[in-house]
Amino acid sequence: MHRRAFLRNGLAMGGTAVGSTILGSTIPGVVGLASAAVPGPGPYGPLDGRIPDDNGLVLPEGFTSRIVAVGGVPVGGTGYTWPLFPDGKGTFPKRDGGWILSCNHEVFDFQTPGESVGGASSIRFDADGRIVDAGPILVGSHSNSRGATTPWGTWLSCQEAFGGDGLIWECDPTGGRPAVPRNALGVRTHGSVAVDPASGRCYMTEAHRDGRLYRFTMLDESLSGAALADGPLEAMVVDPDGGVSWIPVPDPSGTVAPTRVQAADGFVTPMGGGVWVHDGVAVFTTGLDDRVHAIDLADQHHSVVWDGSGHRQPLVGIGDLTVAPGSGDVFAAEDRGDMELVLISTEGDVVPFCRMVGDDHRLSALTGPCFDPSGTRLYVSSLRGRGDALVRDVVPAIDWGDGAEGRHVGVTYEVSGAFRLESGVELSAGPTTTGPPPSMTVASSRTDTTAVPTTQPAVTSPLTLPPTTVPPTTTLGRATAAGGRVDRGIGGATLGLGAVAVLALGASVVAVRRRGSGGPEG
Repeated sequence: MHRRAFLRNGLAMGGTAVGSTILGSTIPGVVGLASAAVPGPGPYGPLDGRIPDDNGLVLPEGFTSRIVAVGGVPVGGTGYTWPLFPDGKGTFPKRDGGWILSCNHEVFDFQTPGESVGGASSIRFDADGRIVDAGPILVGSHSNSRGATTPWGTWLSCQEAFGGDGLIWECDPTGGRPAVPRNALGVRTHGSVAVDPASGRCYMTEAHRDGRLYRFTMLDESLSGAALADGPLEAMVVDPDGGVSWIPVPDPSGTVAPTRVQAADGFVTPMGGGVWVHDGVAVFTTGLDDRVHAIDLADQHHSVVWDGSGHRQPLVGIGDLTVAPGSGDVFAAEDRGDMELVLISTEGDVVPFCRMVGDDHRLSALTGPCFDPSGTRLYVSSLRGRGDALVRDVVPAIDWGDGAEGRHVGVTYEVSGAFRLESGVELSAGPTTTGPPPSMTVASSRTDTTAVPTTQPAVTSPLTLPPTTVPPTTTLGRATAAGGRVDRGIGGATLGLGAVAVLALGASVVAVRRRGSGGPEG
């Protein structure tokens, strides 16, 4: 079934639109629709009876995993120490057949008072999947959660800032140029962002219990980073029949009032999470009501693809998501609960694809799923997976002790296997590239990780990464809510907030899930 047809059917199979109450907030609009997707075997079969591999991952038959990065430990033989708490990720093809993996690190400013230790990093792989190089691409930032690749070959890193002062930073995945804040996309508690490769429009979620879904339209249609500097910001409105319209947000900076307050008539998306645009459909998650939504961008119509409210299995505790580049299958990550990556197939089956088990993931969340440009390798992280280093040795301000709980630094995995590259067609695993794409520079390339790999231009700049002390070229135009400190973000590593755990100092470590408690109030 064609992806858009499946999502349309999600609405057709739904019931009557109803309102909901989430943590005391009345949610208007089409949030009570029945789900189009239902539990089923999926294209790779169930995980029942499967045993964990050596890395603690339960995978379908024929799939394997490897660890590519662990917090506090040098990546491969590069000498670059992987930062804490890996979150959102994206990949970029290289002209030589390899690719770059960019990753956010979700370290919050409240965890490191007086300094910003979040940011983003990149790892470069050769055509055979060997790690070649690694380093920072955004430093001096904080609360870097999810993000997105752009059609012109850059990485967008979202700040999920509790104070509501978060920005979206545009980063060079090679680290060759300093990151730039894109204020026109709005200042708030960012959930995630996705760029429509057809139009260049940005779609953004808000990690707040009363969040909205936003759309940014470039005034400059050149599909380049400079185009993100100016354009109107709007919030989504959904009528009782699922029709979508957009209302203006006059002040994206949120100086007079938070952007969601300016869009009081907008559709409430309680704790907006991951968002992705594929084949003319924007798919996004809301964590407090455990729903996966879809917007047909051509018809401007909203539907609920999966409704996990009431702890409906097998998909609950939803955070980030990705869409497989060829098949259009949705992979949704649980940032609390069973630590599963759950597949929603184009046929409408919902089934766990990957499960992380054991005490190594007890305080963690599953974050940042994404595919390599060929669609044959899947990257995903355990936000606070256990490693060998101590958290406090990586970031002294975060002292979780010297026991087992103090080693929850975050782990990033690669899953390989026979991912299907077309809807309903399963192909055998093979080389991760189909040949070198045309030669282009980062500045002019149009890289789209949601497109079929053979159509992707390559990122050609070498991964010559700047030191973590490189100053930002642009400073935040707004002080943080806590202490009025001006945050300067330009590169580093971040901590995922899919299910943020605030860990208490001392002998015990207590996980207080942000999403479960309603999230920031900023």
